[in-house]
Amino acid sequence: MTDIGRSDFIEALARGLDVLRSFRPGTPAMTLSEIAGQTGLARPTVRRILITLETLGYVRGAGRGYALTPRVLELGMAYVNALSMWDVARPHMEKLVAETNESTSMAQLDGSDIVYVARVAVPKIVTLAVTIGTRFPAPATSMGKVLLAALPPGAVETVLAEASRSGITARWQPTPAELEAALREVRAKGWALADQDLAPGVRSVATGVRDGDGRVIAAINVTVHAAETSLETLLDEHLPKLLRTAADIGHDWALTAAVPSTTI
Repeated sequence: MTDIGRSDFIEALARGLDVLRSFRPGTPAMTLSEIAGQTGLARPTVRRILITLETLGYVRGAGRGYALTPRVLELGMAYVNALSMWDVARPHMEKLVAETNESTSMAQLDGSDIVYVARVAVPKIVTLAVTIGTRFPAPATSMGKVLLAALPPGAVETVLAEASRSGITARWQPTPAELEAALREVRAKGWALADQDLAPGVRSVATGVRDGDGRVIAAINVTVHAAETSLETLLDEHLPKLLRTAADIGHDWALTAAVPSTTI
């Protein structure tokens, strides 16, 4: 433990969350043995946790194994819905999509991954499927570079020490020196490019979205298919629109945060 004492840490809760996180894309159902293998927990411990989660409605029996139920979405959506800023951002994102005919997303940093928290998509053939909650390794994405570049001095190494939970092996695996050079460039420009760093065909540009105090609290991007959209189009035509959109969202977030709220 770092900031809290061992006596304050609830081991059973941590293990329950480990079981929920063990369900990966492409594996809708898992046996007790598979979950035990994924989590490193003993089978009797996993069995008790699954019984508890099933009683609470978060998992259900599926043949010889278990599967998540839609109720798990409540855990993630509680986070998204609690932040009305995503509702504020959406009209701006929809306008950006209408102007570029390309998908746009917003993400935040979680350990060494980015996690998608908002998205407005257009039908395109893409290499990687993206939905709310999708995780990607931060260094190989334009939004990840923006968010890493915005961290306080010395924090990048600490953040990246946490293993990715995305299940994705990115094409670009930078050395510490290469990543630091890339982040210096992002800080200087105010935006980041990822040209097929994550996967073939995926090209994107991103910038930060700031709160009323000027802190980067999210990143927003425009994603294109490399075979359809050139770098020149992405940077010369889409990037200015993206920068304007990020500024508009940040402005509206600041206004929203400044309005006193009353609970009745």
